[in-house]
Amino acid sequence: MNRRHLLAAAAASALLAGSAGRAAPAKRAPNFIVVLCDDLGYGDVSLYGPDGLPTPNLEKMAREGVVATDYYAPANLCSPSRAGMLTGRYPVRTGLGYEVIMQQDDRGLPLSEVTIAKALKPAYVSGLFGKWHLGHLGQYWPPTRHGFDTFFGIPYSHDMAPLSLFEAHAGSDEVARSAVDFSRLQQDFYDHAERFIEANKDRPFFLELALSAPHLPEHPHAGFDTQGRAGAYGAVVAEIDALMGRLMAKLRALRLEGDTIVIFTSDNGPWYEGSAGWLRERKGGAGYDGGYRVPFVAWGPGRLPAGRRTASMIMGIDLLPTFRAMAGMPPLTGVTLDGRDITAVLTQGAASPHEELVLFDNEIPVGIRTQDWKYLDTLYYRGIRMPVGLLGYQELYDERGGQAENYSVADVHPEIAAAMKARLEAAKATFAPFKHADIPEVFKTLRAQLPHTQD
Repeated sequence: MNRRHLLAAAAASALLAGSAGRAAPAKRAPNFIVVLCDDLGYGDVSLYGPDGLPTPNLEKMAREGVVATDYYAPANLCSPSRAGMLTGRYPVRTGLGYEVIMQQDDRGLPLSEVTIAKALKPAYVSGLFGKWHLGHLGQYWPPTRHGFDTFFGIPYSHDMAPLSLFEAHAGSDEVARSAVDFSRLQQDFYDHAERFIEANKDRPFFLELALSAPHLPEHPHAGFDTQGRAGAYGAVVAEIDALMGRLMAKLRALRLEGDTIVIFTSDNGPWYEGSAGWLRERKGGAGYDGGYRVPFVAWGPGRLPAGRRTASMIMGIDLLPTFRAMAGMPPLTGVTLDGRDITAVLTQGAASPHEELVLFDNEIPVGIRTQDWKYLDTLYYRGIRMPVGLLGYQELYDERGGQAENYSVADVHPEIAAAMKARLEAAKATFAPFKHADIPEVFKTLRAQLPHTQD
């Protein structure tokens, strides 16, 4: 090798050495999209068993992402669940732990609460498209008062009347109103969400696509089969699945898939229709899994692993601290959070950061879930809330191996039952100060009317 070639080789070697010593360019803070269904059950999708409805796009999302088998909604009813997810706090802390907000209800999410949209500011622009259901009167309305930069959607569930579509933007007091086309409602939500993505593709954004389906009554969009085994309900689930396919395709078309984390889940279990799969009970059904445990898929090519399933217990209250961590922000201060950062659960299959999850009947803790066990002291029977613990009966369920809550093992594991009972009593003491002295006026009126419908 002559001197010129030797010098060239040395220079090339030095260049390669220098390149190897430099870290690869850091990825920008990810976008966050939460697709929140209304009353979609654990058994309504094909991710958790052969009896689920066909959801091929969700299956594709699962193959490319992470499925959680033990994800719990923050509550087994709509308004408290949504409050918990947006604030990272058990709903009772927000004042919205009791039932759902009705049309004549003057309750709402306090403006003092830090929502995900607020927690990600000023680095992120935020939009909410779909169902709000966290207060539609006075200071609580519209959602742009809670950190969202734009909103298009409905104030509460689509079975409540009167119902209109509303649109609002931060910095303006104007709230536009339009008529609802029920068969196009989910499409309208998605179309506005897609336009938001296109408009903000060059900056970090947080988007909540809060579908109002498959909550009853069903309003299938044209082109989706209502003649299958699940009828109109199955058609609506198929529409939801199709929208997820459109969303993933749009992100790829905009080359955003590597910069976006998508979460797909539900606010609680199924109502009168729908399937909780092999889980016990349904929406509103005490602390049993059928009302609380719902589908959860996290998708983020290049940021989250593909084809992973995790049994680590997590909850909707974990999204706020997780998003802040993934965005490179420090933990939120000045606010008591019940949620935990689950980044390691999603990226590495780590154990749950929770020692326990507390499950409520409205504002009262009635159950405790640890990774291996579940303890309950209350159930419902024929309209009566039964404190089975006071009757001398204990419900302890073994959560290892995906067993249904059919057979209590309290007598087999008395020491574990005692420890779990102590956990539940401690939770009751912790959250007792947040319980209201009386129920909302709207529910007093409703209860007064119910006796006339019992015949």
